[in-house]
Amino acid sequence: MRTARRVLTRTAAALLLGVALSGCMGLDDLSEAPPKLSGKMIAEMSKKGMKPESPVLIRIFKQESELEVWKVDKSGTYALFKTYPMCRWSGKLGPKTRIGDRQAPEGFYHVSAGQLNPNSQYYVSFNLGYPNRLEAALGHTGEALMVHGACSSAGCYAMTDQGVGEIYAIVQKALSSGQENFQVQAFPFRMTAKNMIEHRDDQNMPFWRTLKEGYDAFEVTHRQPKVSVCESRYVFNKEFEGGEPADPLAACPAVVNQLEPQAMAKIEAEERKVDAAMTEALPATTSMSAYVDGGMHPRFRTLLKREGPQKLAASISATKYPISRPEAALADPFAGR
Repeated sequence: MRTARRVLTRTAAALLLGVALSGCMGLDDLSEAPPKLSGKMIAEMSKKGMKPESPVLIRIFKQESELEVWKVDKSGTYALFKTYPMCRWSGKLGPKTRIGDRQAPEGFYHVSAGQLNPNSQYYVSFNLGYPNRLEAALGHTGEALMVHGACSSAGCYAMTDQGVGEIYAIVQKALSSGQENFQVQAFPFRMTAKNMIEHRDDQNMPFWRTLKEGYDAFEVTHRQPKVSVCESRYVFNKEFEGGEPADPLAACPAVVNQLEPQAMAKIEAEERKVDAAMTEALPATTSMSAYVDGGMHPRFRTLLKREGPQKLAASISATKYPISRPEAALADPFAGR
């Protein structure tokens, strides 16, 4: 009997360790009801011409440690509702490729109601759905990569309990009101020409150039970009002859651009601007290797320096999770930007 118990214990421990290494483990805790939209938030939406049930879209920026919530307003396009400071993300700038690399994902994801967890051990959370179709085709591995509460990350994006509670309530309302899924765009940084130039020598630049295509499409139109996959890359706002290839690694067939000519002209002008600047600029001085292990918003870094990890953790979350690798958070090379 004791032998059997030891085997079961070891098996359970191995399973938990596997989940922990692959992402941010979130066990169920059925003690609390999920957060709801407050009257204050509904009033804020109304002031911006938005309705609680209107579609939502999320953008995440690692270097700036910020998460943006966008909602469709009375114009019929997306407008920025609120920007939330991120308490912690792990890894370095660059995409996640394997279990245990501590990388927070970069790319385009679509989250449905089934990916929301109102009973997460991290207060509440939603799963990004990593690996997506492109990542799975490339052989990338990992699971349970989430946006959640607390200030602890092993491949996730960690917010304060208050912040993730508001975000959860916003996306849950949109999904329950008819939005099939909401898009999450996760970037290494705000993909301006300046930031692209500063990181031009990074090994991830070819991948980031494709991310910027989707970033620019949204910046110009404020409409959710249609995301397709072929030739091992993202393709945006294209209609394929004969339909999108079933194999994400296959060659892209003939395409028709879905964007208006004026929007395309603006996007192409931005591409030329980046190309010219990268050719003329001096060697870059920053790279993904500059990070020790992720970062946090300057607001929380200031509190971490002043109050220490235990007091900060208690102030931003009711869970028992400590600040993950606080020394690395303080060592963020892009602090103050």
